[in-house]
Amino acid sequence: MTTRAVRAAGLALLHGAALAGLGLAGAVSLLVHLVFFLPGFGLGLIFLLPVPILAGRRHTDLVRRVAGAGAAPLGSPYRPRPAPPRPEADGRYLHDNRLYRRPWVPAFLRRLDWLLGDSATFRDLGWMTLTPAVGLLLGGLPVGLVAAGAWYAASNAARHWWAVPAGLAVAAAGLAVAPWLRTLHLGWTRWWLAPTDRQPGRLRVWYGRQLMLLLRLLCLLGLSLAALPLAVLSAVALLLTYGLGIVVVLPPVIQNIRWLPDLRRRLAGRWSGVPVESPYLPRPGMPDRRPDGRYQVGNHLYQTERWAASNLRLRWLTRDPASWRDFGWLLLDPFVGGLSLAAPLAAIGYGIFGLALPRFWMLVGLRTDGGTDWYASVAGSEAAAIPVGLALTTLGLLAAPAVLRRNGRWVALLLAPTAKARLALRVQRLTETRADATESQAAELRRIERDLHDGAQARLVAMGINLGNVEYLMDRDPQAARALLAEARQASAQALTELRDLVRGIHPPVLAERGLVDAVRALALDLPVRTDVTVDLPGRPEPPIESAAYFAVSELLTNAVKHARSARITVDLGYADGRLRIVVADDGRGGADETGGSGLRGIVRRLGTFDGVVDLSSPPGGPTTVKLEVPCALSSPRTSIS
Repeated sequence: MTTRAVRAAGLALLHGAALAGLGLAGAVSLLVHLVFFLPGFGLGLIFLLPVPILAGRRHTDLVRRVAGAGAAPLGSPYRPRPAPPRPEADGRYLHDNRLYRRPWVPAFLRRLDWLLGDSATFRDLGWMTLTPAVGLLLGGLPVGLVAAGAWYAASNAARHWWAVPAGLAVAAAGLAVAPWLRTLHLGWTRWWLAPTDRQPGRLRVWYGRQLMLLLRLLCLLGLSLAALPLAVLSAVALLLTYGLGIVVVLPPVIQNIRWLPDLRRRLAGRWSGVPVESPYLPRPGMPDRRPDGRYQVGNHLYQTERWAASNLRLRWLTRDPASWRDFGWLLLDPFVGGLSLAAPLAAIGYGIFGLALPRFWMLVGLRTDGGTDWYASVAGSEAAAIPVGLALTTLGLLAAPAVLRRNGRWVALLLAPTAKARLALRVQRLTETRADATESQAAELRRIERDLHDGAQARLVAMGINLGNVEYLMDRDPQAARALLAEARQASAQALTELRDLVRGIHPPVLAERGLVDAVRALALDLPVRTDVTVDLPGRPEPPIESAAYFAVSELLTNAVKHARSARITVDLGYADGRLRIVVADDGRGGADETGGSGLRGIVRRLGTFDGVVDLSSPPGGPTTVKLEVPCALSSPRTSIS
């Protein structure tokens, strides 16, 4: 090798060693992330989450600078920092369709969305997870060969004549492979940490799913541990109430612990695929005052409204079976749910950090102490540590999805509504939808009356007056009579047009004759914006549901054109699992809100009459997606134009 080649190999050796050292530091950074993520995701202390992510970014930025030294520099892959929130017209600050009085809350939430919504954050975590092993092999192997060759030559030169050439050969081999391994190391680092616009490959998608799965298990484990102090608090409240008669303690405890079961119900549906409805009975209204001035709650009479309300609250909470099921779940979940969630996490953690990695470090010479029966060895055998550790890790990864699903079923077993609660909730739902339907019907009748009074009726009255004048002027001024007849004919045409528009607003003829599909297509053709309609309906819904769905889509399309300022709209109509499903999406400016007066609340009320649901996703800046679902049965096959 020439002097120049030796110099280049030596620089590559040092460069690879520096990258390997930063890779080992990445393991420490990963441990710091886990220390902060456990209470952050598990106990809801979200203010801890930005700390390790920002600190980890400083470390990975240093790795990018070192990897880019003497080669093509690695740019920063992170999204730009969000702008500080600006006050609205009323002085409050908007974030995710919610207003805040102080700017620091939306500023923190924007910062958290910026960090957790950036794919580069999870690429950093992937690099920290894998590089301590891969980077140590690529960067540490040449250093190990050179060091081992030099040590062997120096320590055995006096005893064996061939020790020096053998040691120098090993050291030369280390120098020879250093540039090649450094190139591989740089490619590995660039693949993880460089900015990229490429679509994630199968390996990265698999890694992202596994990482998200483990984070969900970690969060649920933290929530299971959080149930333990709440169970102790509930036990103390029950003891004070039923043991010492201090009844004022129990109602606030019952209400203030419901946030955790409610959160677990929502997470069971989102993460485990096991939807769990809220089981709590509706709060009863305050009874009217009796003729004698007292209030009756059950079989008891109270002089003041305050005492009646307090006892009504106690009666409502303690007679709700869901309250006692919450108590039972809080007591059992730390042991049943917590242990089941901890099993795959423990298998993965111990397999990697207790067996495989310590034994690997021993093999490459970074550790000299042997293992014990539980650490870096299996039953006293250090050779079995790596395969057994990898097997435990694989077993934990394979078992994690099943554990997540079974945890959702466990939550549903104790926290799902009972038959009595379902009946009470159903009655409440029907009462609300009946009131909404009655109100909507009355508003529709008022609208029809107003349109008739201001439109067609006024024109018909004018026509009658004009015809009376024509009758008077027929013999005296025929020219004026003909002019009035022309005005009457024009007024009759306008009245007919308004009546047709009114009928179309009540129930469009195309909807009655051609069905929902062609009615929606007709709406799309009348819009000034490109609108694509895709259909997968094997039949027609019942006429009331068809009408409600049509007017809901009409309202959404109107909002997309008038308020969202979108350039393209898509409408997808389908039917699956006994539900009519409609998805309306646009590429507008977003920011839609059910409380903003954009007609969305009317859509919710209209579909609620048929137990339909509306799911709105409209972040500021767009896009907006509205999903409508209505349970129904399809009748005859659809009749549709091509």
